Amino acid sequence: MPASENTSINARMLERLEDLRQKAQLRELAEVGGVNLYSNDYLGLAGNPRLKLAVIEAVAQTTRVGSTGSRLLSGHAQVWDDLEEEFSAFAGTPASLYFNSGYAANTGLLSAVLAKDDIVFSDGLNHASLIDGVRLSGARKVIYPHCDLNALEDGLKQNRIASGQRVIVTESIFSMDGDRAPLSEIIDLAKRYGAEVIVDEAHATGTQGDAGRGIVAGLGLQHDVLAIVHTCGKALAGMGAFVCGSKALKHYLINHARSFIFSTAMPPYLAHQVRAALRLAIDMDAEREHLSLIAGRLRTKLRKFDLDTRASSSQIVPLMCGENEPALKLAEHLQKSGFAVRAIRPPTVPSGTARLRFSLTARITQTDIDRLVEATAQHVSVGSHGHRRQVVSR
Repeated sequence: MPASENTSINARMLERLEDLRQKAQLRELAEVGGVNLYSNDYLGLAGNPRLKLAVIEAVAQTTRVGSTGSRLLSGHAQVWDDLEEEFSAFAGTPASLYFNSGYAANTGLLSAVLAKDDIVFSDGLNHASLIDGVRLSGARKVIYPHCDLNALEDGLKQNRIASGQRVIVTESIFSMDGDRAPLSEIIDLAKRYGAEVIVDEAHATGTQGDAGRGIVAGLGLQHDVLAIVHTCGKALAGMGAFVCGSKALKHYLINHARSFIFSTAMPPYLAHQVRAALRLAIDMDAEREHLSLIAGRLRTKLRKFDLDTRASSSQIVPLMCGENEPALKLAEHLQKSGFAVRAIRPPTVPSGTARLRFSLTARITQTDIDRLVEATAQHVSVGSHGHRRQVVSR
C-alpha cells in the first residue's frame, strides 16, 4: 500500500466515506442515460447548432485559446469589456463584471462588499455559494426561515440600530424547491428599514422575465438592489457569471474581489460564446413558454396523486421523498424507465427532505412528462412491498 494511503488522515477520510455509505448519502460521479431530467440547460442551448457554430468561429478567429493570466495582468481582452457592456444592457444595470463561475461571483461579491460589523439576512435555503460568501466576509449573519417575511421583518427591527450596514441576500428562484422569493416585498422591507438587497438569479437567467432578463428586471426593480448575479452555466449553456450593479460596484470588485483578482481569466473565445448564447436566448420566448407549460403540467399531474412538489412555480419541480432510501429507489425505477434522474440527499438538502429534483428543459415534450408521471405513479402505487408509501404525500 502506498504511504499516502496508510496515514491517519486517509483513515479518517475512509471512515467518513463509510459513514456516508451507511446513511445512503454517498455520492458517485456517473452519467445516466435517458430523457434528461437533471440538466440546467433550460433553453436547450447546449446542443444548439448556431451556438456550436459561433464557438467554432470564435476559436478559429482568436489569436490565443488560453487567456495566459488574470484579467488584471495578461488575461484581459477588449471582448470582455464589450460583453460586459452588452450584458449590462440585458440586465438593465449600469455595469457588470464577469467571474469564472457562479460560485466565484457570489463568494467574491459577498466577501468584498460586506464588512465584519455588517449584518446579513440570509434566506434559510440559500445556495452554498451565498452561504460561503457570507462566511468569508466575517459579517454577522441572521438566517431567516425560507421566504418568511414576518421573520425577516422581525430581524430587521431587532437590528435597526446596528452600527454596520444591513444586507438581505436571497435567490430569486430556489435551486432545490423551485419556488420564488417574494422579491417585491423583500425590497419594500429593505427600503423601510434602510437595508440593501443582493439577488442571485441563477435559475431565472434566460427563463424568467421579458426576454429572459430575470425576475428582478421583470419587476422593474433592478435599480432598487445593490447587486444581481446572473449565471451563464445554466440557460445560457456556457460558464461563468456576471455581477450586475453600479459602475462603482464593478470598479470596487475589480480591486477587492479575491475570486476575480486571483483567478486566471477565461480565454477570449468564451466571451464570444456567451455573447452568442445571450443573443439567442433573448429571442427564445417560445422555448420559455413551452418550459412553463410542461412544468405546470408535471406539477398538476403529480399533485393529482397527492405527491408533494413543494411550492414549485418554475422549471424546477421537486418530488419529495423524505428519507434517502425511498429517493434512491424511485430514482432507480425511473432510470430503468428511460429517465435520467438522480436522487438529491443531505447534505445538499436538509435531513429528512431527500427528493428527486426534476430540472426541466425546453427539449422535453409533453409526452415525456406524461410518461414520467405514469412511471412515478406505478412505483408509488406498487412500491417494493406493495404499499403506497414510497414518497411523501402532501
